[in-house]
Amino acid sequence: MPRAYWTGYLRLSLVSIDVALYSATERTGRVSLRQIHEPSGKRIRYLKVPEGGTEEADSGDIVKAYEAKKGSYVVLEPEELDEIKLETKNTIRIDRFVELNEIDPRYFERPYYLKPRGKDAAEGFVVIREALRRRKVVALAQMVLSGREQLVALRPCGKGLLLEKLRYGDEVRASDAIFDDIPDIEIDEDMDEMAEALIEKKTGEFDPEDFDDSYEVALRELIERKAEDEDIVTEEESGKAKKSNVVDLMDALKKSLDETGGSSKSSKSKSKSKTGSQSKKKKAS
Repeated sequence: MPRAYWTGYLRLSLVSIDVALYSATERTGRVSLRQIHEPSGKRIRYLKVPEGGTEEADSGDIVKAYEAKKGSYVVLEPEELDEIKLETKNTIRIDRFVELNEIDPRYFERPYYLKPRGKDAAEGFVVIREALRRRKVVALAQMVLSGREQLVALRPCGKGLLLEKLRYGDEVRASDAIFDDIPDIEIDEDMDEMAEALIEKKTGEFDPEDFDDSYEVALRELIERKAEDEDIVTEEESGKAKKSNVVDLMDALKKSLDETGGSSKSSKSKSKSKTGSQSKKKKAS
């Protein structure tokens, strides 16, 4: 059982439920690269050194501050920061319920698992979970994580709840300025049909186990070969020619459909009309 990331209360109106929060993601098994000093072979360490200084600062002398203007800081003491902590410090306060499709995907940031702490808390927890499931809605709440008040969304996840940290409105950049220079293009009907046919052929269920991190696999193989003092052969050295990225879009779509065993609607209709004309000729003869 992993260690709880946060413990506190899930609050809905006057109902408070003792809960624990767990991280829903992990990076175990990933290759972790270190920076080392090549001449000595020792790891690089980062020290907290005052600007312009050479010696590491004592941890007791390090405080939090806000740069009011360049080179001028407002120092904030720990007890002063504690005084402004809101009621959500130890509470997930549910404020609203919305349909899931009401939340733009850009606002989702990080997932966590939420579960009741003990049998006494389980009943109220299950009541809220099942109400969310029946109504098919998401609970919006606020809580304090990592010293800051966060906006979160809660929805049923198996026997527990999935809590997802959301970004605030001013944290998401508007897309208009990014997309404005994309030209309006009239799509060729044949290409449009082939693109749809390709999508149809490749449509299926989402299973994350179907996908591998190819970079991670290649990185592990590289490390293993180097650890065994094998010669590293690059793609160019092995005689593999680099492929040009410049391709004809129509040809690329046709080849993609051929590889998946599909065909576009236009090609099907053409083959039907061709077959029909051939049968007419036979009847005439």
